[in-house]
Amino acid sequence: MTRPPLRLTGPVALAPVLALVLALVLALGACAPTVTGLGAPLAPPVLEADRYVARDGTVLALRRWEPAQTPRAIILALHGFGDYAAGFEIPAAEWAASGIATIAYDQRGFGASPTRGRWPGSEALMADLADTVDLLRARHPGIPLFVLGESMGGAVAMIAAAHGRLGKVDGLVLSAPAVRGSAAIGPVGSFVLKLLAHSVPWLAGPSGSQAFRPTDNEAVLRAWAADPLILRHPRIDMAWGLVGLMDEAVAAAPRLDLPLLVLVGARDALVPGGAMASMIASLPETGREQRRIAVYETGWHLLLRDLDAARVRADVAHWVRAGRGGGEGLPSGADRPEVLSRNALR
Repeated sequence: MTRPPLRLTGPVALAPVLALVLALVLALGACAPTVTGLGAPLAPPVLEADRYVARDGTVLALRRWEPAQTPRAIILALHGFGDYAAGFEIPAAEWAASGIATIAYDQRGFGASPTRGRWPGSEALMADLADTVDLLRARHPGIPLFVLGESMGGAVAMIAAAHGRLGKVDGLVLSAPAVRGSAAIGPVGSFVLKLLAHSVPWLAGPSGSQAFRPTDNEAVLRAWAADPLILRHPRIDMAWGLVGLMDEAVAAAPRLDLPLLVLVGARDALVPGGAMASMIASLPETGREQRRIAVYETGWHLLLRDLDAARVRADVAHWVRAGRGGGEGLPSGADRPEVLSRNALR
């Protein structure tokens, strides 16, 4: 006689599920993501020729691109996740030729920083930016000062501005700002990321794929592949930290009432149009006359280094030289109403 298959019901059937949930809870408490944070203050921050010494003594490599004469404006540039200050070499050289100085430093956790490969936390990133702004303003009084953030750097700039830490700047340039937070990843993806970050924080994450190419400029991609300071396969807790930072940037958007130039690439797969459109829609009504949204229909994520980047760089120079946004349209026409409507950003 053949017996029917055994079927578990009631509390017995729930036992494996409860065991799995218990294991996940225990795993979340087993390890913790590494966040280096901001150390105790040791001395006032210092801006030197080739380095920035933070208030906690952390030394960050710094690069400058300056015009031959007194600059008409200064751009303090923040790089994206995995990148470092040298990523601004091409645009900064062009801006220097037009009278604009650019200064960039390796953010904590990236480039040649002493905590390379470890997530610094948003407070440390904001503190470095705010202190550098104060130092530049004191050194160059009267010269327009702008913060340009690319990708992750844009998120840092947004958060610092929303917290009132950038009151001395004349405006922000957000180039493909990282606003793809946990809402875009979804609850399942967010939970898995949190689980991994708290159980195996040292696990190396993916370094990208052809489906998420940051640019159409093959020369830039080859240079990245050969550059030892580009952070590849970052720890999973760094990815977790980045998502948290992006969530903070999304929350900061409604409080950004200072002059803004937002640069959007229609082909950007890293920060898709939906996330960008949602962030732009949440910007405050105040200050709209000093705000420019530009959509580059051939643009990818690295808008300042794409094959068609010359027009983007020219738009940035034009907006910065105009001071506090100016009233004119951008030379490329990427801010025209029909372009914005075509890309659902009006």
